[in-house]
Order: sequence, then structure tokens, then C-alpha cells
Amino acid sequence: MKSTPVTCGYLPLVDSAPLIIAKELRFAAEVGLDLTLAQQPSWSALRDRLAFGNLDFAHMLSPMPVAMSLGLGAATAKIDALMVLSLNGTVIGISDDLAQAMKSHGWTNAFGAPKSIASAVLAAAQKPLRIGVPFPFSMHKLLVAYWLSTDPAFCAETVQIITVPPPQMAGAVADNRIDMFCVGEPWGSVAVQQSGAHLILSSSAIWQSAPEKVLGARRDWVAKNRETTDRMIRATYLAAQWLEQPQNIPLAIDILASSAHLDLPDHAIEPALTGQFAPNFISFHNGAANFPWESQAQWIANQLTQRPQNQHVFRSDIYREAIMPLGANLPKVSHKPEGAMTHPTAIAGTKGPLILGPDTFFDGAIFDFRGEILPKN
Repeated sequence: MKSTPVTCGYLPLVDSAPLIIAKELRFAAEVGLDLTLAQQPSWSALRDRLAFGNLDFAHMLSPMPVAMSLGLGAATAKIDALMVLSLNGTVIGISDDLAQAMKSHGWTNAFGAPKSIASAVLAAAQKPLRIGVPFPFSMHKLLVAYWLSTDPAFCAETVQIITVPPPQMAGAVADNRIDMFCVGEPWGSVAVQQSGAHLILSSSAIWQSAPEKVLGARRDWVAKNRETTDRMIRATYLAAQWLEQPQNIPLAIDILASSAHLDLPDHAIEPALTGQFAPNFISFHNGAANFPWESQAQWIANQLTQRPQNQHVFRSDIYREAIMPLGANLPKVSHKPEGAMTHPTAIAGTKGPLILGPDTFFDGAIFDFRGEILPKN
């Protein structure tokens, strides 16, 4: 098979692992792709290069394709989210000054209990509470805003969201430019090591199955290069499947640490992949994690615009057609009530019952895929 050259942009985060493994373990080469991974300095640079045709594929924050397709932000374009690369994998941290103020109010850090942590943060924080996130259209921002806004003491006018590239988050804490942050690993751990920050929560404590990163591509490019797109989806799927097998984690850490793609030591990569922060801290494949649910895109769009949206951006149709030749068991439907599953649940799959993992929101809310927010439990 003649190799087709493709370029995929990414940021040096642990959740870019499926793309790195697809290249380094030759999953991409085996499906006939000559994959080049192009590291980007920021999410805005990645967005612009994809929109202007300088990248074929991109490792993207899950809200980015939705926002770009809605015409939000500086560079807009019709972008398809071809598959989910990871669920969760981000951490929320606070500066040492804020931690000490919270402790003076009686708070103790148990790395959990999102409701009590939100109350403690809002009670102790100086005004405004300055929160660093990697990008305005990110799951980091959506989850933090959703989490804090449920507390009775929340006031939007006293919260300031600041964009900080992930590698600069530790410096922003050390320089007293932010009081709190939400960022993907390993940059939360780096902030702890370099600035004395304290990690207080994982994103999975807010939404158990939040889609964090997706594989994106321009819609017009996908239409003209469908066979290449399907190959890329299959290679990344196989890499994600390999990553989810516990016996492969030590080798995965070695590959990620030794490759030039992340330029990070193994001790910065290991905590996220071994679940040291929380059980199921990051998921790359199990429980249909890679399936791009259209209801996930609708939840994101509703959070971005504060009104019902029906955006055909998470392309479950393309994903199904690309993965079918692998014989995988795939969901028969493309929507589900987000937040409804409190425990592993069987749904109808193309090859029989398919088990999905829990996906509850911390406050018990359920987002109905028709655009309605159902009463909290």
C-alpha cells in the first residue's frame, strides 16, 4: 500500500497519546499513512493553521470544532470532530495563597467533593477570583463555569477567566496572575512542582464522561479525502485501544517520555496514565469513549451560547463507517441523555449489548439530547 502523507497538529499534553502511539507503534503506517505530528505553540495557533488549510488533522479541545462551526472566535470554519481522543484527564488547582485562605475557613483538601470545594473557594477567594484556562472555547472553561455557577454564592461579576497556555500555567500561578486553574496533565503537576500550587479536583468529579479532546478536520477536506480520513480514524482508534490495556501502560510511559513529541520526563507523564489522581482519571477507549456522541456536541453548544443548538459537528456517521471494518461493537444510536447513567449501562450495539460507563454530572442534572435540561435528581 502506498503511504499517504498527512499532518496532524497537536499540543504537548498527555492526552495527545493516541496520536503519538499511532505514529510510534506504526498503527498509522500499517493503514497506509505517513503521519507527521506537528507540535503547536498554542490552541489559537492550532485553530488558525487548521482553518487556513495548513494542517490535515488536529488534536483539538472538544468545544473548538463546535465554536468554529458556530462562527465563534477569531478563525471560523466548518470543522468535523471525527472521534473523541480522550475523556477527562484535566485537573483543577489553586495557588498556595488561596489554599491557605481556604484552610483558615476550615477546609481540608481531600481531592474530591466538588460541592463543598466550590463553596470553600468562593468563600475564601479575593475578588475577582482569577481562573486560568488554556483557551476560551475549552472543556476546562465550560466545566469550571458549570461547577462554580451551581453554588449559591457564585456571582459571575466576581470571577475573571484568563487564557493561559498550558506550559505557562505554573508561571502564572508563581507570578500571582491567577488564583485557580484548570489544565490538562502534565501541566497541573508541573504547577504543583514549580509554583507550590495545590490540586483540588479532577474534571471527572464534575462530569464523569466529559469529552476532553477530539480528532478534528475541516469538513471540506474530509469530503475530498474520505478514504484518508477513514484510515486516520482507524489508526487512532487502534492506538487508543492499545493505550487502554493496563499491561501496556509502562511501555506507553516510556514511549511518551522518550519521544520528541512531548519532551517531558516519565515522572511528569506517569500520574495521569496510572490513575494516581483519581480512578478512571483519563479514558482513551473503554466504554465507547472514542464515539463522538452528537448529544455531547449539543451540550457543548448549549453551554457556549446559552440556548438550544443542533450542530452536526460530532460525526458519529463518519466514525461508524470508518470503524465498521475493524469489527468493533458500536452504538446504534448517536444521541444519549448526558448525565443519566449512574453506573455501567448496556445499550444496543451493532454486534450486541454494549456497556457504557457512568457519565453523571456532579449535581445530578441530566441534559436531554433534545436540548432540554431535565430536573436534577
